[in-house]
Amino acid sequence: MNLQDILEIFKPILSAISAKNVFPFVLAITFIILSILISKGLTIGLRKYFKEKMEKDRLGVLLKITYYSIIALTIILVLPIIGINTSSLLVAGGVTGIIIGFASQSIVGNLMSGFFLMAERPIKIGSQVEIDSVRGYVEDIGLMSTILRDYEGLYTRIPNEKVFTNNIKNYSANVARRIEYSIGIRFTDDAEKAINIVKELVDEHPYILKHPSPDVFVDNISDSSVILMMRAWAPISQWYETKKELLWQIKTNLEKEGIQIPYPQRVIWFANDKSLGKNNSN
Repeated sequence: MNLQDILEIFKPILSAISAKNVFPFVLAITFIILSILISKGLTIGLRKYFKEKMEKDRLGVLLKITYYSIIALTIILVLPIIGINTSSLLVAGGVTGIIIGFASQSIVGNLMSGFFLMAERPIKIGSQVEIDSVRGYVEDIGLMSTILRDYEGLYTRIPNEKVFTNNIKNYSANVARRIEYSIGIRFTDDAEKAINIVKELVDEHPYILKHPSPDVFVDNISDSSVILMMRAWAPISQWYETKKELLWQIKTNLEKEGIQIPYPQRVIWFANDKSLGKNNSN
């Protein structure tokens, strides 16, 4: 396609812009440029004002909505200036919107779910969560999808519609999280002594909270051991390290006092030879 062909394509448009209707086009372009400048200035002001008052992800969405809304509104308002009937465009846009809506229901669903997630805020960037059987940290919350980084360092993209309609476990929403152990000891061991050892370790640990108060008790008696239950609370920022450290301390201190975690045991009865012989003779 050469220059002549390109001019032929735009010839009707160029001919429509005569000397008497150049001014409306210039005025419309001027309004659009002004709206872009106003949008830029407004978003800069909003960013400075809400920088310390709003989270980064929510602030970004607010700025984008503000910026594009002002420009879109200005374009709609200047269309009559250049002689375009907006009512016909609205009818055509409505019909087109219905067609696109049926053709891309999942896209629209993800987009709307993204806005609802931003408004409701069940999760935020950095939260430790479980969504749709995926556990990990929230890396990004977009308008269409949410990105999780699991404990193996793998990134998983989950559509926002699935995020919004699934149950969400947010492990870091609360300031504290419970630590729970089931500890088995032998039947011959002193259960009260074992409970006191565990209680002493729990009470002395610097990250175990006093409220809610920790608890150690006999929870069950299994086939091969007496089961002690330990429940305590730790700050969410120190939960994992405290859980590992306290479990090791319990194991080593119980062993120092001669209290051991038993192996599974099973009693097997053997019939004697005389009984077998009698049964066979019968």
